Amino acid sequence: MTEVVAALIWQNDRFMICQRPANKKRGLLWEFVGGKVEPGETREDALIRECAEELAVTVKPLDIFMEVTHEYPDITVHLTLFNAVITDGIPQKLEHNDIQFITVAEIPQYEFCPADVEILVKIKESFT
Repeated sequence: MTEVVAALIWQNDRFMICQRPANKKRGLLWEFVGGKVEPGETREDALIRECAEELAVTVKPLDIFMEVTHEYPDITVHLTLFNAVITDGIPQKLEHNDIQFITVAEIPQYEFCPADVEILVKIKESFT
């Protein structure tokens, strides 16, 4: 199983989603910023590193919003989604095709990675 971390970052009543590059698995689907936890890293350290690599921002991980395990045909992931805040920088598209801040009501307009579907249900329940 692959340990993965991601960030739930709010800006007023909108949260950040990122569109995967077309050339990667699950290309052009939307997801939360994050990535794999490397050996020897804490989940928090991995989140800070991934956000710096993918968005050129410094984040501060807060509490865990939710954990999900999802089996894709090619990989099984254990995803930990942290509430997080950007403490420095403006998000840049270093890896992603696009970055959006969306409201909870706008969720159905985007096609997300399957691992995120359960999380989106909880976001809808928690913030509407």
